[in-house]
Amino acid sequence: MSTYVDGFVIPIPKTKVNAYKKMAKMGAKTWMKHGALAYYECVADDIKAPYSINFPTMTKAKKNETVIFAFIVFKSKAHRNKVNAKVHKEFGEMPGAENFAMPFDVSKMAFGGFKTLAQG
Repeated sequence: MSTYVDGFVIPIPKTKVNAYKKMAKMGAKTWMKHGALAYYECVADDIKAPYSINFPTMTKAKKNETVIFAFIVFKSKAHRNKVNAKVHKEFGEMPGAENFAMPFDVSKMAFGGFKTLAQG
C-alpha cells in the first residue's frame, strides 16, 4: 500500500525554536491520536549543500532564522483528509484557539500533500 505524506518547510526565527518545539510536541500527540502513521518535526542541523541549493537559500531564510522540515505520514490521501479534519476540529475547539499566534511567519511556510513514490 502506498502512503500519503503532508510535507512542510518553514523558515523560523532561531529565538522561536523552543516555542515551536512545544507546539510540535502537541501536534505530534494530536495527529497520532487521530490516526497518523508517523509525525516528524525536524530543525536544520547539517545543511551544507555543495551540489545543490540549501534550505536557507531555498526558503530565503534570514541570518537570524533556521529551517524546520516536517512531515506527517498517512495511509492514503482519503485517510489524511479524515485525520486532518479531526485534528483541525480539535484544535479549533481548544480554549484560546482564536488568539493563538504561530511562532513563525505563516506566509513563508511551504506546504503540500505528496503521493509516495518509494518507501522502505
